[in-house]
Amino acid sequence: MGAREVDMAAVRDGGRDRVPPHPDVRDVGLQRVLEALVDPVRRRIVGELDAAGADLSCGAIDLPVSKSTATHHFHVLREAGLIRQYYVGTSRMNALRREEFDAVFPGLLDSVTAEHARSRSTAS
Repeated sequence: MGAREVDMAAVRDGGRDRVPPHPDVRDVGLQRVLEALVDPVRRRIVGELDAAGADLSCGAIDLPVSKSTATHHFHVLREAGLIRQYYVGTSRMNALRREEFDAVFPGLLDSVTAEHARSRSTAS
C-alpha cells in the first residue's frame, strides 16, 4: 500500500463505515472538475494537499473562510472526485486523489498545483 493510500478497514468505527461516499473519478465530467477548481479557496486546498505530500486534516489547511464555508469547499472537491475524505478519530482527513485523477485528466492537476506553487513562492 502506498504512502497516500488509505486502509479503509483501519478507519471503521465500531463496524460503522466513517468514510463519506466518493465518486469514481472516471464518472466525473470535466465540467464538474473545472467548476470545482474555479474557486481560489478550492485551488488552495488542492495545492496545499499536493505540497504536503501527505493527507491533511481540514483544520491543518489555513483558509481565509469560516469553518462552515471551508466544509462546503471540501464537499465540492470530494464530489468532483479531487479528494478522498476519511476519519481518524474525530479528525476528517483529506487525500488528493492525484494518481486516479491524472489517469483520467492528465496534466490538469499539474497546472493547478504549479500555479499554487508559484503563488506560494512569490508570497515568501
